[in-house]
Amino acid sequence: MKNLEIAPRLRGLTFDGEKGDIVVFKETIQDAELTCSAEELDAKFTPGMRSVSVAGVGGFLLGEDFDDAVNGTTTVQKVTGRAAVVNNKVCVVTGGAQGFGEGIVRELIKNGAIVFIADMNVDGAKRLAGELNEQEGRTAAFGVAVNVTDEESVKTMIDEIVLKVGGIDLFVSNAGVLKAGSVKELTLKDFKFVTDVNYIGFFLCTKYVAPVMEAMNQPTGKYFTDIVTVSSKSALEGSNKNGAYAGSKFGSVGLVQSFAKELVADNTKVNTVCPGNFFNGPLWSDPERGLFVQYLNTGKVPGAETIEDVRAFYEAQVPMNRGCDGEDVTKAILYSVEQKYETGQAIPVTGGQVMLN
Repeated sequence: MKNLEIAPRLRGLTFDGEKGDIVVFKETIQDAELTCSAEELDAKFTPGMRSVSVAGVGGFLLGEDFDDAVNGTTTVQKVTGRAAVVNNKVCVVTGGAQGFGEGIVRELIKNGAIVFIADMNVDGAKRLAGELNEQEGRTAAFGVAVNVTDEESVKTMIDEIVLKVGGIDLFVSNAGVLKAGSVKELTLKDFKFVTDVNYIGFFLCTKYVAPVMEAMNQPTGKYFTDIVTVSSKSALEGSNKNGAYAGSKFGSVGLVQSFAKELVADNTKVNTVCPGNFFNGPLWSDPERGLFVQYLNTGKVPGAETIEDVRAFYEAQVPMNRGCDGEDVTKAILYSVEQKYETGQAIPVTGGQVMLN
């Protein structure tokens, strides 16, 4: 067994009914509480041990959170019930440095999670992680680089996280892009770009995170983990002159259902959240390139004279009269995690704009 196999196994061996310990890999450690071979690990390891040295592999430090594992200090809150849904669980959010992703990251941190902010904008991810760690007074967030369309990049991201904390409890596949345009005019390059990020990216992330979750479950057969992709209301209803985006999101629902049927054997649940429009995000609100500006300049909204007029027009199409935000999406993600009897589902978070039928 290699370090990438032993770390998630140790998380599984320390499973407490909700999660396992944080496990930090080190090339060597002194005076380990347990020294053994990989073959002896299951028989000799006892929950509560804080350091393990595996012959020919390296050392592993264990604790309630990252700080506890590394230096024996922790400020982890002891919580139960609904408050414990992601408390001190390892979560990953792709596209987490901005937009919906940043909102999800911030809400998960508020709920006590340890969050890896995975993004092509790694500097932004690390800045956000530093801000959140200072805010929380503990190591609760990490920035990590990833390009979800690049298989080697996705594998490297997953490996880095496993060596840093031992495994992943919740993977939020949030990275997404939009290129609108008529089917008569949209270039193949733009169509492929949207499909690669929104559809292929979700496949690649699931391909590499699923074996880690399987390894965490193997020791007990009771360790539930979750993969949630952030889709869109356009996964539930077609979108005029936006076929590349809607098609990629419809396709992701098919992947969710298929992956859910396969991965349930490992106690890995797979669901998707389908949010409405994030009017406060850069896609809509960027002062130079946002959709509100574009629609105002092209006269798409009859009679609109200001950005506020355009925004009001689109908000009026939502029964709840506002756009979706990160808190709305995160509540749906937390529901999908807490609800153990739910997999393969598409959960609308649209303020009533799109309803299941």
